[in-house]
Amino acid sequence: MITHAVIFSPIGQSSRSDQIVQRLANAIVSGLLEANEQLPNEADLARMMGVSHITIREALNTLRANGLVYTVRGRNGGSFVANSIDKQASSQHPFNLISTEYLSDLGEWHCAIFCHAAKLAATRMTSNDIATLTQFVDTLEHATSAEMRSQADMRCLLTIAANSQSARIASQELIIQSEWASLVTLLYKSDAAHHTTVDIYRKLLTAFRGHDELAAVNLASALINELTSKLIEYKISFKEIL
Repeated sequence: MITHAVIFSPIGQSSRSDQIVQRLANAIVSGLLEANEQLPNEADLARMMGVSHITIREALNTLRANGLVYTVRGRNGGSFVANSIDKQASSQHPFNLISTEYLSDLGEWHCAIFCHAAKLAATRMTSNDIATLTQFVDTLEHATSAEMRSQADMRCLLTIAANSQSARIASQELIIQSEWASLVTLLYKSDAAHHTTVDIYRKLLTAFRGHDELAAVNLASALINELTSKLIEYKISFKEIL
């Protein structure tokens, strides 16, 4: 599943357990990891995320102490996402821990990466690539829950980045998604935000079919800037998400 590929992707040599905690907490509180879902075992998590077993164990201990995961002993045991997130855990939602300045900076970074990905994709996508993206946009349009919409959006973004045929750009989009997806899930509770995003993707598909680089860049910028603006508005309007 592409969502899990993002959540459990390598986090870099300089990362520590608190960064793993933040990524997994983002995914859990926003619903990208579902209640009672079993996490990969410690050895697999260490390998997937590129850190030591000790670092993974520290992160899981912190998540357990915060009520985000629980442990089951025995043959079929392991670490599982908590069934219900209490008020203390909900206060750790990433939206409550970041500033509007941070959101603005994240949006600018995302816009820079995604706009260049769209520019390259406009000249490099084949008809089969466009057909695949069209299916993903259709899935996004018909998604009914905030979590399903966020996951479908993530798949569209990563597909466009992959079709830039630049490994570095695709890797950067993957890194951004570890933060971005959990945040935009909040926006996709709104049907209006969902419809706006789908409309821009439809126009992007037209630009890709016509190999129109300028239109692709402008639409990519409009998509990320629209979502960033909505996130900042949401942050200003609500002091805490419970």
